[in-house]
Amino acid sequence: MTVLIDPPRWPAHGRLWAHLVSDVSYAELHAFAERFEIPSRGFDHDHYDVPDQRYDELVAGGAVPVDSRELLRRITAAGLRQPRRDRRPVN
Repeated sequence: MTVLIDPPRWPAHGRLWAHLVSDVSYAELHAFAERFEIPSRGFDHDHYDVPDQRYDELVAGGAVPVDSRELLRRITAAGLRQPRRDRRPVN
C-alpha cells in the first residue's frame, strides 16, 4: 500500500490544501480516503484535495509524505495521472 501526500501549500477557500494519491490504484486511494472519512467531493480526477489541518493525521495513518514533484512522478509512472487535457468535466 502506497498512499502519498504532498505538503499543504495549494491555497483555496481561505486555507491551504494537500494532494492525497495512490501510486498503486484508485481503489487503494478510495479505501484510504473512506477510512479517514474524507468526503468523496474532495476527489478531483486522480487525487483527493485535503485541508492542511488533516495532514498530520493522514501521515500518522500511513500516508507517505513526499514533495509535489515526487508525487506527480509516482502517479504518472503508475499510469494513474489524468492530465488536465484528458479530464472530463464534472457536472
